[in-house]
Amino acid sequence: MSFIGNVEARDVYSGKADVIVCDGFTGNVALKVSEGLVEVLADFLSEEFRRRVDYSEYGGAPLLGVAGVAVVGHGRSSAKAVRNGIALAHRFASERFVARVEQDIAAAAITHS
Repeated sequence: MSFIGNVEARDVYSGKADVIVCDGFTGNVALKVSEGLVEVLADFLSEEFRRRVDYSEYGGAPLLGVAGVAVVGHGRSSAKAVRNGIALAHRFASERFVARVEQDIAAAAITHS
């Protein structure tokens, strides 16, 4: 380990230095800001994770094998889940989801034969 001189605040988390020496007040502020940032980021990531795995955010999943758009929702779907399921079905219909799946399956069958 060798002395590299003064570092800027933006370098605190860069890995440029293993140890940073400062006065007690500055160190305490840096520590408290860091702890607060970690808590905020952890809460944000936790909320985002919950949102991504919450079935009510999607409303359902497409039922393949039928000649049309069919979305299957959870048996205990809330009003939010039903609304999102209807929106999902609309999006599938407007984006020609069934035709695209049929084309992809036909292309895959040709490629593998």
